[in-house]
Amino acid sequence: MKTITMKIGGLHCGSCEAVVREALEEVGGVEKAEVSHSAGTVLVIYDESRVSPAALKTAIENEGYSVAG
Repeated sequence: MKTITMKIGGLHCGSCEAVVREALEEVGGVEKAEVSHSAGTVLVIYDESRVSPAALKTAIENEGYSVAG
């Protein structure tokens, strides 16, 4: 398992956190996603043999949020 922290733009509340967390947890290979709207970040624990950081970024962007970096 690998851990990545990404900076997310557009997180404003707990509902935003839930949307991003659920989108990431639907991606095969994601074990856990912890989202903080106050910090504007998401920490993702994932299986690097099943999913790439680019795929995680795409899942977030598909929900209407931006990913820095």
